[in-house]
Amino acid sequence: MKILVFTEGTIIMHESNIQDYSSYIPIKNAVKKLKLWKEKGIEILYLTSRTKPKEIQQIKNVLKKHNFPQGKLFFRRGEEYKNVVERIKPDVFIDDDCKSIGGNDIKKLIDPKLNIKIIIVKEFGGINNLPDNPSELFEVNS
Repeated sequence: MKILVFTEGTIIMHESNIQDYSSYIPIKNAVKKLKLWKEKGIEILYLTSRTKPKEIQQIKNVLKKHNFPQGKLFFRRGEEYKNVVERIKPDVFIDDDCKSIGGNDIKKLIDPKLNIKIIIVKEFGGINNLPDNPSELFEVNS
């Protein structure tokens, strides 16, 4: 099983300065939850909103610094988020509701024929409330 997790606002957040990506910190127990899934054989992948090489590297460094499980970090290359998600074709995509920027309705954008389970969590609320058993993610209503 492949799980794609959006980074900023979903599993990491700014400590004080929203533009200082190198100082981002994990949201609640995101590292613990993702490690638990990884131990169960799940492939963890990440998606950042950053598109500039320096900022992408900063997000990679934050994931490494805080001991997030290893996994490829994806980013947009002149495309929309939906294109990245559809190209990766994860079994599960976890994103936040993007309330701070007016909301996000990614569920309506992803091709339903791909059968990607999309889970939307509260921005900056973390993934603590998601099941420890990754197979139960398909039962989550969001």
